[in-house]
Amino acid sequence: MLNMAEGLARLGALAASPVTATLAEAFAAAGFELAIVGGPVRDALLGRRVSDLDYTTNARPDDILAIVKPLATATWDIGRAFGTIGAKIRVADSPADQVEITTYRADSYDGVTRKPTVAFGDTLEADLLRRDFTVNAMALRIPGPALVDPTGGVEDLVAGILRTPSDPDVSFGDDPLRMLRAARFTSQLGFTVAPDTEEAMARLRETLRIVSPERVQGELVKLLATDDPVRGLRVMVDTGLLQEFLPEVPALRLEVDEHHHHKDVYEHSLTVLRQAIALEHARHPDAAPDVTLRLAALLHDIGKPATRKLEPGGGVSFHHHDVKGARMARKRLQALRFDSDTIAAVAQLIEQHLRFFGYAEGAWTDSAVRRYVRDAGDQLERLHILTRADVTTRNKRKAAKLAGAYDDIERRIGELAEQEQLDAMRPALDGNRIQEVLGIRPGREVGEAYRFLMDIRLDEGAIDEAEAERRLREWWSART
Repeated sequence: MLNMAEGLARLGALAASPVTATLAEAFAAAGFELAIVGGPVRDALLGRRVSDLDYTTNARPDDILAIVKPLATATWDIGRAFGTIGAKIRVADSPADQVEITTYRADSYDGVTRKPTVAFGDTLEADLLRRDFTVNAMALRIPGPALVDPTGGVEDLVAGILRTPSDPDVSFGDDPLRMLRAARFTSQLGFTVAPDTEEAMARLRETLRIVSPERVQGELVKLLATDDPVRGLRVMVDTGLLQEFLPEVPALRLEVDEHHHHKDVYEHSLTVLRQAIALEHARHPDAAPDVTLRLAALLHDIGKPATRKLEPGGGVSFHHHDVKGARMARKRLQALRFDSDTIAAVAQLIEQHLRFFGYAEGAWTDSAVRRYVRDAGDQLERLHILTRADVTTRNKRKAAKLAGAYDDIERRIGELAEQEQLDAMRPALDGNRIQEVLGIRPGREVGEAYRFLMDIRLDEGAIDEAEAERRLREWWSART
């Protein structure tokens, strides 16, 4: 719960920081206003960690540059057209702080693209009115300091409400990406979207199509990197936003047939995502959020709607939904302009997420365990987490059995790794040595020989070079 006295004390500390105080004094001496604006003000009031500070002023870009140059070790004006000047400011012996200072804006939009016609404004209050949400439309005027809150942002912080400073239809019509930001902030801050704002998101969801895939992807990544992305995902599904760029997830809400019963795939997928995040934190508490793992958890069952088959007697099957889902995920993530490594990893995890469940029905041979590790490759740890998270049964006995089985496979992987350096699983001979032993040139036969030796490695464990050469010659002789 927001404690205003403590929040205001934190704002005072922001204003008193050496760099901020130095900038405030310099702008005031030049006859201009300066304020800390947006997220840093919100987070200071909430007691959240504040990182970079955003400043705004009535000074134009040339004036900003003239004021900060004497204080800066470096400046840049790549954002000059948008009123932004960047600088590195060093005060006394402290490390240089990187800052960005932007002229008040009074932009307008044409409704065709989300790129504004840039216009500079004259007042802080007008600048705040054009921002995305009231909780981000607060500023700390410096020196002073004085809190400026023309749209009731403090009241909305107390209530945990997200709403736009102006008519939501106008705000989202100006910039549809704000709708995705609303969903993200519900997860990031634990807030609820105001009813009229959420209704506008549903009405205007199709306007999201003017936003570039890269920007949509960026918001999705930020959402998934929060501690509770499920909250924001529900907002996007309920308003229809997710249908616009990731329709495979809303499609998981399969119609329930009165004669054929199966678990709710949509709710199951959200539970798997939550459980994957919990395991991620437990196993790697100091690591950054693993968005690749979280994408795989969210999308692991997207092949089910396309493979659902109603069986006689009331059963339902989803044969090969893992393979189908991997193909679907690859196509969708490509459309969202994810990088090739992320796409490959997510597709691989989805395709392999069912492999373990055969182990639960009966212990594998050492060869099968080696193949599991070989096929998972550098995604093995993510596959461990995803597979464990995929157990959502309420049957405690069944859940315990599956958890015990996965404990066992991880134990066996560890033992084999100690015995055989499983992480570097390669045949005893590489491609060059194969060519030397068989007296052949590079080509298809080298690959076939390598796979022959790899099968021995997987089935029997490590063998020495002499034995590998003997086996290779026998294989080659029998083959020719």
